[in-house]
Amino acid sequence: MNPRALHKLSYGLYVIGSRKGERLNGQIANTVFQVTAEPPTVAVSINHKNLTHQFIRQSRVFSAAVLCETTPLSFIGHFGFKSGRDTDKLKGINYKIGKTKAPVVIDNAAAYLEAKVVRELDVGTHTIFIGEVVDADILTEDKCMTYEYYHQIKRGTAPQSAPTYIKEA
Repeated sequence: MNPRALHKLSYGLYVIGSRKGERLNGQIANTVFQVTAEPPTVAVSINHKNLTHQFIRQSRVFSAAVLCETTPLSFIGHFGFKSGRDTDKLKGINYKIGKTKAPVVIDNAAAYLEAKVVRELDVGTHTIFIGEVVDADILTEDKCMTYEYYHQIKRGTAPQSAPTYIKEA
């Protein structure tokens, strides 16, 4: 089996934000998808070990900023390869507090969604949080980054906590 075939599935690249009390956090994710149109519902897959997982589980809210193709690798790395346990990931980043009180990253974002969790599904290493969309907007008409573009053009890598991580042979 060639596990790289899974890279051909259509993914985007997103900053997922959430809160726990007054603390805010964000992380990179590539697995956000629409579940239903009425009501508008989306799902996100988050590793159990990630701080954002704890925040979503407690607050029951999350945001997803849809990243543009022009997003620098350093920005992706800031949210994808550092832990909110060790650093304030939103320091120096343009964001707003959304309707759910989750942080919504504006920098490098083409659009954003905010959701309230209505269900969750444990799938081993990750939880799929299903959320009803309570707010969304388009910030720019710039082209959105796909996960394939991130790998092939940007030469980006996936951290071990990503749902699409493939261990090198």
